[in-house]
Amino acid sequence: MKQAQLDLNLASTKRTRKRQFLEEMERVVPWLMLFALIEPYYSRPKPNGGRPPIPLDTMLRTHFVQQWFGLSDPAMEEALHDVPLYREFARLDEVRARLPDETTILRFRHLLEKHYLGAQIFAAINAMLGERGLMLRQSTAVDATLIAAPSSTKNAERKRDEEMHQTKKGNNWHHGMKAHIGTDAESGLVHHVVVTAANVAEITQAHALLHGDEIHGHGDAGYIGIEKRDEVTCPPARSKCK
Repeated sequence: MKQAQLDLNLASTKRTRKRQFLEEMERVVPWLMLFALIEPYYSRPKPNGGRPPIPLDTMLRTHFVQQWFGLSDPAMEEALHDVPLYREFARLDEVRARLPDETTILRFRHLLEKHYLGAQIFAAINAMLGERGLMLRQSTAVDATLIAAPSSTKNAERKRDEEMHQTKKGNNWHHGMKAHIGTDAESGLVHHVVVTAANVAEITQAHALLHGDEIHGHGDAGYIGIEKRDEVTCPPARSKCK
């Protein structure tokens, strides 16, 4: 009861941008579709008793909050303790609810990776957005961002991870990977993501970031000359590559 009173006292009546964003995600994410996609792989209560798993609803919502706000596993665990809004969105607003710890959060992400569910979730959401007219598909903006990692990062065999590399941007060197992103230019919604080593040039992945229905394509100086590449088709009578 004390915890409930504390949360009530700390709760704000102001509809912050973060609350507005989560309310919008509550409306647009196809929750039931995603639950049905993940449920066959998710842990079930053991017949001989024991500690029941945290509900799938809570874990998926926690996973999305973690991705949307760029939180590490330990930071996500702490945020669930510190931020009432996150608990509310993850259906953890009851006083005695068991909060996921960082290990549980990590295992859920590994579950999605093991069964390639992340790509299926991404495709399901994009399909729903297209059906609702939220992704207009007439214009795509392509760009890339570096994903930094410590230079000592090693894989399970204790060797330097071959998927990571170093690259120079400006006058600084960066080690890690690179996310190449295709975004609907009208809505700002992401429809394609390709992850490579950091030293892979943006222009080499541009073709994989297009869905094929674009009338216009937009990119920065890293994509100059894209119309000359064999894997990219830009018919002058139909589309423009900028």
